[in-house]
Amino acid sequence: MLVEIGALVEKHSGQQILQTVKDADGVICITLESGRSSDLIFERQFGDFGETAIVSILAESSKKEQVFSILFEACELEQKQQGLIFMTPDIIKSSMPS
Repeated sequence: MLVEIGALVEKHSGQQILQTVKDADGVICITLESGRSSDLIFERQFGDFGETAIVSILAESSKKEQVFSILFEACELEQKQQGLIFMTPDIIKSSMPS
């Protein structure tokens, strides 16, 4: 089974996080998008909004804790306290190309 693990953090951290996590054991795929947030990011480039990196990971359920820990460290949330990471329950049904 798979889980989705994601992060919403400062935009400039996104590429570094992607490079750190992409080869972790248990990661099936990882995507990086950008967006804007009015409450997670202190630096505001657009008036009331700051740019955000949106990281989405599909990971094997058996390795989810390891991937989550690697993502937490890569996001540096313990030091920066800006952003969040999350993990879904197991994905019961999915369709992925072979």
